Amino acid sequence: MSLYKHNGDLPLPERRGIIGVVVNSFGQTEPGSRVFRRGKRFGRIIKPSFLIWVLLSAGLFLITFALLGLKILFSDNNESGISTAQEVRVGGHGLTIATSIQEVGQETSGSIAVRTTNGKKRKKHFPCEVTLSKSVDYIIEPKDIRNFTNFALEYVVAEEKPPASHVVKFRFGGQQTFEERDKSFSARNQTLHCGFVKESSGPPTPGFDLAEKDKAYMSTCKVAVSSCIFGSSDFLRRPTSKKMSDFSKQNVCFVMFVDEQTLSKLASEGHIPDDRGHIGLWKMVIVRNLPYEDMRRTGKVPKFLSHRLFPASWYSIWIDSKMRLATDPLLIIEYFLWRSRSEYAISNHYDRHCVWEEVLQNKRLNKYDPRAIDEQFNFYQSDGLTKFDPSDPSTLLPSYVPEGSFIVRAHTPMSNLFSCLWFNEVDRFTSRDQLSFAYTYLKLRRRNPDLPFYLNMFKVTYVTIKPRTILLEQMIIKVSGSNSISE
Repeated sequence: MSLYKHNGDLPLPERRGIIGVVVNSFGQTEPGSRVFRRGKRFGRIIKPSFLIWVLLSAGLFLITFALLGLKILFSDNNESGISTAQEVRVGGHGLTIATSIQEVGQETSGSIAVRTTNGKKRKKHFPCEVTLSKSVDYIIEPKDIRNFTNFALEYVVAEEKPPASHVVKFRFGGQQTFEERDKSFSARNQTLHCGFVKESSGPPTPGFDLAEKDKAYMSTCKVAVSSCIFGSSDFLRRPTSKKMSDFSKQNVCFVMFVDEQTLSKLASEGHIPDDRGHIGLWKMVIVRNLPYEDMRRTGKVPKFLSHRLFPASWYSIWIDSKMRLATDPLLIIEYFLWRSRSEYAISNHYDRHCVWEEVLQNKRLNKYDPRAIDEQFNFYQSDGLTKFDPSDPSTLLPSYVPEGSFIVRAHTPMSNLFSCLWFNEVDRFTSRDQLSFAYTYLKLRRRNPDLPFYLNMFKVTYVTIKPRTILLEQMIIKVSGSNSISE
């Protein structure tokens, strides 16, 4: 019971309840008093039951709401795509790779259960140990590391458009026939198509035009790190300068390929090249006359053809524009190439390993025209591509689907040939290079059974970052000074 003051009089008892309010509206007449007495007795009987009924109703409502909320929560988790952070964890000094794919799901400790739209639970991914050398002072290139399969490659520079051709625009990759394509898989002295093919009677350049001063700079590079942004499709992520050795800063070329539109956008964001054309460690190289309308396909030129862009380079590292380099490139080369005596290193896909799965995923997410995907896939099947079978001891790869955002290469003849062949598939079919990787590699090995190609397809594992956050951020490569997983 509470007190209230009425018209300046002394505080009087406040009547609560519906009956009391109704009674107070009557005067103090005798009939009113009679009604008051009856109402008071009736209120004493009804008040406890009424309160109990209200409390029970409220309790039932809260329980129903809680159950419904949990059902909606789990339904959302099952139906949403889940992004993960990709990590190669390090003990001591090592390499960390982190990336986000779509949407981060429920956070766990060191792992994540990835769910598809049908609620099917995928396998968990756990970090693995990768130990890099402590410093570039502790590494040295093995004496015979470049003594791989040896043959000479020349490249088609110009050719005529086929007579009565239905081709509207001359392709940057040239007008390679299927017969020429098939022969190019033989590891031998040959002249093959590998991009940068111009029409003999057409424009003076095939596209992907670079300034002469940039060509001169790139022709001096012995070790190159490259990335690209075309069509203002991403942010600029600078290599972490303090993580790079003085030797690498002086001897490694860090090149970011951009078009004029991207450079203008970067300038509006405060990224202005200095007098040497650098933004941080990145040497900004402007590409004019882009060879494809599809920016994704244009990005395959620096991704696959680093041996054409850096003709004197011994090694190259490709990183996607969503990555930030934060480990010395020479430490990466030492671990992925020299230590395993490999000439090409690429990670397998974090979840899918069969091209059949990759085809379905590309169609489901509408990554490319389904008809073009079917055309490419049917052709590959007719030319010998089979499903990935991890139980088959004769399987040449640990996975048929690469991750592809991080590639480390030695510019050996076999590595250069594989890069040209893979690029030709992207030029001829779809720009989804994960569809053509296994076919290209397996056909190259099948055609040259006695000539080894030392490919290091390494495993990448994942951890969560934040719950339920759309992340289109960077893939990070960095040195970790402890055993903990760091972002």
